[in-house]
Amino acid sequence: MQEAIRLAHEGMRNGEGGPFGALVVKDGHVIGKGCNKVAAQSDPTAHAEIVAIREACRYLGHFQLEGCVLYTSCEPCPMCLGAIYWARPERFFYACTKTDAAAIGFDDKFIYEELEIPLGERKIPAEQLMREDALKVFQQWSALGNKFVF
Repeated sequence: MQEAIRLAHEGMRNGEGGPFGALVVKDGHVIGKGCNKVAAQSDPTAHAEIVAIREACRYLGHFQLEGCVLYTSCEPCPMCLGAIYWARPERFFYACTKTDAAAIGFDDKFIYEELEIPLGERKIPAEQLMREDALKVFQQWSALGNKFVF
């Protein structure tokens, strides 16, 4: 966890993004690490956890982090939590809470609130288009014999 906190401080000090750091460990070795790079990369998905997960997956040559542990300097936001669940590490640890993050201006409460509102009524409305066409691709996927399964 000390390394995740150090990465948070380093990234913040270098102007890469907010004060967040994360790392992925497998068998006692760091295989992915990152700090928040949202500002440096002009990428709203470049959160520390995402950066660390991407690096670890490249190292492993696989999209899942089986047998890995993630350490993050703050409780993950909804996007990062989703990525953590998709990556399926063994577990994760965090230092600061989402309440601590909100106190310094990183408040994800609005996202949690938006998830409870029907799609068409959200601040960024969503509308379904061309479902039947897209379902054809899903049907083709289902028929594949060599597909990977989550």
